[in-house]
Amino acid sequence: MHSPIPPHRYFPYLTWTDIEAMPDREHVVIVQPMGAIEQHGPHLPLVVDSAICTTVLGEALTQLDAAIPVYSLPPLYYGKSNEHWHFPGTITLSADTLLRVIHDVAESIYRAGFRKLVLLNAHGGQPQVLEIAARDLHLAHADLMVFPLFVWAVPNCAGDLLTPKEMELGIHAGDAETSLMLSILPDQVRIEQAKAEFPQNLPTDSWLTMEGALPFAWVTRDLSASGVLGDPTVATLEKGDQLLESLASGWVTALTDIYRFRQPKPERAAAIGDSPQ
Repeated sequence: MHSPIPPHRYFPYLTWTDIEAMPDREHVVIVQPMGAIEQHGPHLPLVVDSAICTTVLGEALTQLDAAIPVYSLPPLYYGKSNEHWHFPGTITLSADTLLRVIHDVAESIYRAGFRKLVLLNAHGGQPQVLEIAARDLHLAHADLMVFPLFVWAVPNCAGDLLTPKEMELGIHAGDAETSLMLSILPDQVRIEQAKAEFPQNLPTDSWLTMEGALPFAWVTRDLSASGVLGDPTVATLEKGDQLLESLASGWVTALTDIYRFRQPKPERAAAIGDSPQ
């Protein structure tokens, strides 16, 4: 049940007495992998985001220093995917439901004595929900540190492997995700059905973009008839292997940083009348 998470890092394999006896629980890092079950064109399965998130995390946990206590919760396979719901097979939670699920998971983790929770997400349609959840949870518990993080956000080799057009517009089922799936779940990739499709009629001579500083709201059928945004026809296993290796390496560093992280606190302001030292 743990794969691809290493069994000794899989939270559900612990007993309650293991957790009760765990030293320094406030510094132990708990990771909630988060993905989606949603369309990824005619050539990729619905599980892409969940598979990428969990596999990258599993590879990172395999490489992580054994002295650093990090445990993975079971993946949360469903996410907020309503931008894809015009394509059959997509299963979506509402933003409210996802917020409530994250809240209840975090409250359970907090009650068990843990104080560091990573929301590790691979689905581009829900980072804002995770950020809202993280801020609200930290407001509810000042000593709870919540990290709403995107699996692609660590330094990686995508820029060396993908074209500039793909880096800008290939945001769904394109070269990067298809290459990774060739590395992770090759038997589930129907590469013969892959087709390239990029958004048409985007604003020109405008600051407005699909994503970035000045985005406009869109759903996938506004931009793509196939559900693909990018060029999966140039995907290769070799690129997928390199992407997986570089992402995992980045998360080894990031998880180490999170373990070492301490909540910042301002210095006490000098009271009126305090004498200078």
